[in-house]
Amino acid sequence: MTKKADPSPAAIKAWARLMRVSRQLVERAEDALKDAGLPPLAWYDVLHELAEAGVGGLRPFQLIERTLFAQYNVSRLLARLEADGLVEKLRVADDGRGQTVRITGKGREMRRRMWAVYGRSIAELIGEKLSNDDLETLSALLGRLRHPMPE
Repeated sequence: MTKKADPSPAAIKAWARLMRVSRQLVERAEDALKDAGLPPLAWYDVLHELAEAGVGGLRPFQLIERTLFAQYNVSRLLARLEADGLVEKLRVADDGRGQTVRITGKGREMRRRMWAVYGRSIAELIGEKLSNDDLETLSALLGRLRHPMPE
């Protein structure tokens, strides 16, 4: 039988704050996009990953890995982005059922418009509230949580 590890009070406090602040920041960024008449943040995430991938695009499973969205969410989102002309799906030559998705010119323009609002939100929500040293420290700490050092 393995011993259960109980979190310390400090860990519980840090976890609660991290969850609350994360949700609050995302909601505020989403609100800014909505107020500007732009699509939700999930659209930006997908368009960003596709733009970063270049002309070769990405397979849907690669998008799932990079965005951490569930498969069914990515499928629905890609269908909507394709219907709006923001992405295009291309058949993979050596895989009859496979597809590659890439961003279109219209998708690049939407991403640019969204970034103008999203980037401003980042600046206002954390960039203006923390010093550069604090931002570096926060980034390093969060990086340790995302990519923990081997024990």
